[in-house]
Amino acid sequence: MHELARELNQALKDSVIGSLLSETGRRMFFPKGIVAQSAEATEKAKRFNATAGLATLGGQAMHLRDIFDQFVPGSFVPNDIFSYAPGGGDMRLRKLWLEEMIVKNPTLNGKKISMPLVTAGLTNGLAMVASLFVDPGDTFVLPDLNWDNYELIYHHQYGANIRTFPSFTGEGRFNVPGLLNVLESAGTKKAHLLLNFPNNPTGYSLTETEQDELVEGLVALAEKGMVLNVIIDDAYFGLFFEDDVAKESIFAKLCAVHERILAIKSDGATKEAMVWGFRIGFLTYGAKGLTDRQHDALNKKTLAAIRTSVSNCDRPGQSLLIKAMQEGQRYEIDKQAVFSEMKQRYLVLKETLKRFEGDENLIPYPFNSGYFMAFKTRKSAEELRRHLLDRYEVGTINIADTTLRVAYCSVDLEKVGELIELVYRAAGEIWN
Repeated sequence: MHELARELNQALKDSVIGSLLSETGRRMFFPKGIVAQSAEATEKAKRFNATAGLATLGGQAMHLRDIFDQFVPGSFVPNDIFSYAPGGGDMRLRKLWLEEMIVKNPTLNGKKISMPLVTAGLTNGLAMVASLFVDPGDTFVLPDLNWDNYELIYHHQYGANIRTFPSFTGEGRFNVPGLLNVLESAGTKKAHLLLNFPNNPTGYSLTETEQDELVEGLVALAEKGMVLNVIIDDAYFGLFFEDDVAKESIFAKLCAVHERILAIKSDGATKEAMVWGFRIGFLTYGAKGLTDRQHDALNKKTLAAIRTSVSNCDRPGQSLLIKAMQEGQRYEIDKQAVFSEMKQRYLVLKETLKRFEGDENLIPYPFNSGYFMAFKTRKSAEELRRHLLDRYEVGTINIADTTLRVAYCSVDLEKVGELIELVYRAAGEIWN
């Protein structure tokens, strides 16, 4: 094992991070090589900087005018667009995102959490977490209704043993007892749990009561000696449409609740700022009792994971987002307008579904937020998906044998009702 890896492991050995690191994670270190030396030179080499393989002229990145001219004249200098970004992202963006995160999650104020690291989208962040913490055979807990990429990453790529629980109770509440039971019955000291609210595919978020119940249950397991890695996929954070839905991420309650619980928040501008193609995500860590040295060690291991995969995120997207967050006159106004539009679609969807209550072909799963809703289908969801596509030219997603996801986020307000009517009509045509 490399000496730098040993040093980082030594810093982390008495923490929850040290207990959770995978074999790969223990081997990871951020080398004092080209990237580190270039970063140091960026700060100190005022005369000549002959470090990075970046061609410059007059202190600015050399570039093709036909590319640079696509940007608004005077908005950026070439380095804002063409230069390499730091491995962990532009520090200005990291600080802005942290500030915004605390505004949206006020109870984070005063709690010790890491500075967010920029990842190449949320999926890249989730993969970085897997490389650092997941060993083959590890217990990895998911709700039975989940985004299929989780299994692809954590099971097929990293070999975790996926264990699921029914997402909802018979009363339509999130199945907190089922989740806790799966964790407790795993019979392992170390376990991973992934939470995704608003949920993809169901569009469900925890109520305040459910969130408190879940936190209390996880703390009880930690008290019994279980070491928990709780990954929070906040891809659709903020799209909460009902009054009883918890408006803060569960990360805010878990990041400093117990010494044996590591909370990892994966979020991003992808949906929160509607810049899907920018592929800008963030990873933020928190656990009770972590020191500055331990936060630094974990960030360095994460930087190593980034360096060995995507190397760093693209510069133009970060620069554009920074400018919008710092100087944009309509940044918050437009975000609120998007929220209002999505809530109106949600309300129309709920009202339309009332007309089909009692239809046994399609039973909506509980939903109260997000981009999606899902149906439990009486028969094959794939059969219904194909019929909708072939007869009505309507695209939906077959999530599981009897689960069909509908992304109403991509359907204009005046068409949402028609969409739902077609789904029910198609189900009646093939199953009645």
